Amino acid sequence: MGYVKTAILMTAMTALFMGIGYLLGGLGGATIAFVVAAAMNAFTWWNSDRMVLRMHNAQPVTRGDRTGLYEMTVDLANKAGLPEPKVYLIDTPQPNAFATGRNPANAAVAVTSGLMRSLSREELAGVIAHELAHIRNHDTAIMTVTATFAGAISMLANFALFFGGSRERLGLVGTILIMILAPLAAALVQMAISRTREYAADKAGAEICGEPLWLASALEKIAAGAARIDNDAAERNPATAHMFIINPLHAHKRDNLFATHPATENRVSALRAMAGRTQDAPRTAAQPTSESRIPNTRRGNNRGPWS
Repeated sequence: MGYVKTAILMTAMTALFMGIGYLLGGLGGATIAFVVAAAMNAFTWWNSDRMVLRMHNAQPVTRGDRTGLYEMTVDLANKAGLPEPKVYLIDTPQPNAFATGRNPANAAVAVTSGLMRSLSREELAGVIAHELAHIRNHDTAIMTVTATFAGAISMLANFALFFGGSRERLGLVGTILIMILAPLAAALVQMAISRTREYAADKAGAEICGEPLWLASALEKIAAGAARIDNDAAERNPATAHMFIINPLHAHKRDNLFATHPATENRVSALRAMAGRTQDAPRTAAQPTSESRIPNTRRGNNRGPWS
C-alpha cells in the first residue's frame, strides 16, 4: 500500500504541475513549464547527491576507518543485496543520518558525528539499515523528483503575474491565489510522500538489520537529540530536511501539517509491534540470534562507542 500511495501522490504532483502551467499560460504555458521542469529534473537527477553532500560539508569515510562505520555499512549493504554505497561523516553534534543518490549504484549514506557519539553499535546498525532501505526502495530518486517538482511549481507560481493569459482566465485575485496555494499544495504532497516512505524504510531497515528494536531505540534517541541540538546546515537548507531519518529542523517551529516525517512515537510503536511478531515466530536451528546478526565489525557497549 505504501507504493500505491506514493504513486497516487506522485501523480497528484504531476497533475498539479501541469494544471498550473495550463491555467497560467494555456497549452503554450504548460509546454514551456514541462520543458523547464524536465531540464531541472535532469540536472538534479545527476547532481543531487553531490549537491546535498556539499551543502552539509560531508566528508568521505574510507575502508579501515577506526570506527568501523565503513565496514558496518558494507556488511549491511551486502545483506540487503545492494552495491557498496559511499559513506560520509558530517561534523555536527545533532544525531541524524540520510541517504542520497539517483540509484543504488550511485548512492551514499551520511551520518553525523553526533549520531556516532549517541548510539550503541546495535542502534547504529538499525539506522544504517534504514538508510539502505531508502536506497533499495529507490526513495532517494523519488524524493529528488518530488522536491524538484515542488521547486518548479513554486517558481511557476512566482511568475504568475507575468502571464497575461492567467489574468484573463482567472482575474487578479485568482492569479494571486494560485501564487499562494500552488506552492502550498506542492509542499503538502511532497511531505506526504516523504512520510509514506519513512514507514516503508523503517520496516525494510528492521528486516535488513534483523532486529526492529535496534531501530526503535535509535529513533527515540535521535528524536530527543534533534529536538534540542541545532543543525545549522539543515536550517540553512530546509529543502533537504525530508532526507534525514528524523526531521533536523527545530529552530523555527513548524506546524504538524507541514511535518516532513511521521510522528516518532508512531514509528517506534510500529517497530515494537513488528518485533513482537518476530519474537512470537518459532525460531529454527538455522535462524541466527540477534547477537550473531550484528555486522562483523568491532563490538561496542551501549553508550555510543563511536567517538
